[in-house]
Amino acid sequence: MSPTLKNILRIPFLISLLLWICAADVYSDESQLMSCGSSYSRLNDLALQQPPRRVLLIPLLSKEPLTTASPRWSEQPARTLEAFYRNRFNADVKQLHDIWSWTDYYQQVEQIIQQQTAFDRVIFISHGGYDGPILTNAVYWHDLQVSGNNSKLLQFSEAQPGLKNVLSITYDTGKNPIFSAYMASHWPELAPMKPPEVRHLLKGLEKQLQPLDTACFQRYCSEDSLSTSQGELREARLNLCELTCREPLFEQKTSVEISQEQFFHFTNTLSSLTATDGLIFFGACNPGSEAPEKTMESDETEFLINSPIAGGPHKSYVHLVSAATGRITAGPIGSSSAEDIVNRVIMFESGRPQHNLCIVAPATK
Repeated sequence: MSPTLKNILRIPFLISLLLWICAADVYSDESQLMSCGSSYSRLNDLALQQPPRRVLLIPLLSKEPLTTASPRWSEQPARTLEAFYRNRFNADVKQLHDIWSWTDYYQQVEQIIQQQTAFDRVIFISHGGYDGPILTNAVYWHDLQVSGNNSKLLQFSEAQPGLKNVLSITYDTGKNPIFSAYMASHWPELAPMKPPEVRHLLKGLEKQLQPLDTACFQRYCSEDSLSTSQGELREARLNLCELTCREPLFEQKTSVEISQEQFFHFTNTLSSLTATDGLIFFGACNPGSEAPEKTMESDETEFLINSPIAGGPHKSYVHLVSAATGRITAGPIGSSSAEDIVNRVIMFESGRPQHNLCIVAPATK
């Protein structure tokens, strides 16, 4: 190992080496470490630009629930890799900053694409899952549609490119004019809120505006019927009775759909950013993992890679992106820490084979 590489590997991380940067899942390591089915295991097997001359680093920023990790954790491994590429290859390295949403990503990369600049390496560092890198779910389109007395608020949001989260709220404008007026003037303010928060807000307003059917309430929630319930159980029964005995002013639904438009919007940026003999690398958990079987009918895990999109279904996310972009694509198999991502990239660029790295050329499916 060269002295330069040794110095780079000694660069201290400001985050715990035990920080796992994975999307939560219930699958065992054994299922995550299944082979990606590729015959490539190291740099010399590939028709890649060597040495890399231009490198783009894309650390994605997001707060992982139930952890104390900084949402900016990905910036430290990005700085380590920037030093590696500059010192080892004298490469021109560019790093994107403050990518909190996919809207942020598109705004920054479109400026780069306009400069007609292509990179030999495009490296993401982020939380991730079987369907790709993950950012905080954010609304990218919303609209209030009114036809007669029928109104519908639609919101489209995404945390992973190509997986469209749909929120719809329908209501009759003739049922309660105050509620209708509130929706007409405040619907844009609902965009930053999570669906449960939206429902809680509107149910609170509904409770203020819509009279309770007292006969219904006495039938199901009289003092006699509640006498056997205490504490949280009593409160839960009261809430249920209020829902049952108050005519609703709105209906809220959520769903997840595949959006080919959003997926190819993302992969088209990757094709434009990455040279034809370049590499796309996803530094996250499971982009190279073979999809485990669904545990239940409603399980949406591996929604993209099991779909027909880009000639699918595909064995893993790196297979999918390689097929969609026509570029060599790589990513870890199984879980990855921040340190793991740095080590996998350095080992790859050093020509060392790796068991837990999936590398896919465009012709491989």
